[in-house]
Amino acid sequence: MWSLKKLYKKLGPGFITGASDDDPSGIATYTQVGAQFGLKQLWTALLMLPFMIAIQEMIARVTMVAGQALTAIMRRHYPRWIVWIVVLMIFLVNTINIGANLGAMADATKLILPDVPFVIYLIGYSLLILFLEIFLTYKTYAKVLKWLAFSLFSYMITAFIVTTDWGEVLYRAIVPTLEINRNFILAIVAVFGTTISPYLFFWQSNEEIEEEIVQGRKTIAERKGATKTEIKDMRMDVSIGMIFSNLMTFFIITTAAMTFFKRGITDIQSSAMAAQALEPLAGKFASLIFAVGIIGTGLLAVPVLSATASYALAEAFGWKSGLYKKLREAHGFYGAITLSTLVGLIMNFTGINPIKLLFYTAVLNGIIAPFLIAVIIHIANNKKIMGKHRNGIISNLLGLTLLIFMTLAVIMLFAIQ
Repeated sequence: MWSLKKLYKKLGPGFITGASDDDPSGIATYTQVGAQFGLKQLWTALLMLPFMIAIQEMIARVTMVAGQALTAIMRRHYPRWIVWIVVLMIFLVNTINIGANLGAMADATKLILPDVPFVIYLIGYSLLILFLEIFLTYKTYAKVLKWLAFSLFSYMITAFIVTTDWGEVLYRAIVPTLEINRNFILAIVAVFGTTISPYLFFWQSNEEIEEEIVQGRKTIAERKGATKTEIKDMRMDVSIGMIFSNLMTFFIITTAAMTFFKRGITDIQSSAMAAQALEPLAGKFASLIFAVGIIGTGLLAVPVLSATASYALAEAFGWKSGLYKKLREAHGFYGAITLSTLVGLIMNFTGINPIKLLFYTAVLNGIIAPFLIAVIIHIANNKKIMGKHRNGIISNLLGLTLLIFMTLAVIMLFAIQ
C-alpha cells in the first residue's frame, strides 16, 4: 500500500486538471444551481464522474501514445479548418473565462480589504499570475498548483455542518430530477460546461507532455508510446483528479442548497452573497474563507486557462511552446499567455457582474464542448495515431453517451423558449 507521501508524489496532470475544474466559475455555477434549485441537480455530480474520467483518460492516453498534445495531433492528421475552429473556440472561451475569474478574485478580495479599489486587485492578480507562469519552472509551479487545490475543503466541512437529512441528499444524488423549462436546462448546460470544460481537455494533454519533458523526454520520438505501467499510473492520476473534482461539486451544491435555497435566497448576485454559504462554518470569518477559496482556485485556474489558450495557438502555428521553456525560448507562446490574460483583464471594465459572467461562461463551455468531445473520440479511435491503444468498447460507450447527453442538453436549451 502507498503512503500518503508516495500518493501525493504520484499525483500529476490528472489531479491538477481535476482541481482546476472547481475554479471560480465552477464555485459560482454550483452555488447558483444549489441556491436556485436546491438539491434537484445534485445528481449531475454523480452522473458526470464516469464520463469525466473516460474523456480525460482518452486525452491523456492519446497524448502519451502520440507523444504530442491534442492541437499538434490535429494539425498533423486532420484538416486545417478543424484545427482553426478548435483553436478559435478555445482561445475565445478561455479568454472570457480568464476575465470572469480575475474579476471574481478581485471582487472576493474586497470582502477582506474593502477600502482598496477593485481595479488595483484586478491588475495586481493579473501581474502576479503572469509572473508566476512566465518565471517559475513548471516543476515548481506544479507543486504550487497541487497545494492550492485543497482550499476547496471548506465547502465539504460546511456541508456536514448544515445538513441534517443525509437521506434526502443521497436520494437526490442518485435519482435524477428533470424539469422541462429554460432556467432548469440552462443550469444543467452550465453545470455540464463547468464540469467537463473544454479547456481541461487541452490542459490535461499539454501537461502530460510537460511531465514527460521534466523526465528528460524532450523529443516526440522519445515521448511516443506508453508502457502498461505508465498508462496504469495515468489512469489512477486521472481518476483521483476527477473524483476530487466531483466530490467538491457535490459539496458545493449541497452547501448552497442547505444555506440559500432553504432560506428562499435563489439568486446569487455578488461575492458577498456567495460568501454567506460558509457562515455556518466560519461565522463572521465566512467572507475570509470564501475569498481564500476564490483566490486560491483562481490562482490555480487562470494560469491553466491562459496556458491552454496559448498552447492551442502555438501548436496551430508551429511555435515553440511549453511552460518548461524560458521566455527567450518561446516568445510567441508567452506572448499569447500575456495577450489572453490582458484581454480578460480589460473585459472587467465593461461593468458586467463577475458572478453572472462566471455562470454564463460555464454555459458557453457547455455549448462548445460536444464538438470537441466528438473530435477527441475520433482521434482516440484513429488506428494510424493510436495503433493497439485505440479506444475499447467501454471508453467508446462512455464517450458517445456523454456526447449524446451534452448535445441533447444544448438542443433543448435552444428549443425551449
